Amino acid sequence: MSVAGKWRIVAMPGYPDDYPDLVEPAYILFENAGGGEFAFGACTGNIWEASSANATSIDFSWDGSDEMDEVCGDGDAELQPDGSLRGDIRYRNGDEIPFIATKWLSSTAC
Repeated sequence: MSVAGKWRIVAMPGYPDDYPDLVEPAYILFENAGGGEFAFGACTGNIWEASSANATSIDFSWDGSDEMDEVCGDGDAELQPDGSLRGDIRYRNGDEIPFIATKWLSSTAC
C-alpha cells in the first residue's frame, strides 16, 4: 500500500470535531506524478514538489487559500500499521495542523 490516492480526513487533533468539514468533506489527494490537492476547514491547497506518492510516506509543498487569503507551506504524511494516514499540514510562518485520514470510499451509486 502507498499514500497515493484520495484520503478522507476524519480528524484534526486539537481542533473542534466539526472543523475539518466546515465547507466541504475534508480530504487530501496524492497523485502518482507528485501533485495533488486538499481541503479542510476554509482552506484549500494544491500540492506540488511532493516526494513519491508510491511510497509509504511523503513530504510535500503546497499553496492555496484560507478564508480567501493566499497561503502556502509544506507537510508530510505517513501510512500507519492500521491502514490510516497521519500527517501534518504546515502554514509557512504559522500553524501546524495535524490530521488523520482513511482511504476515501466512493459513494457513487451503481
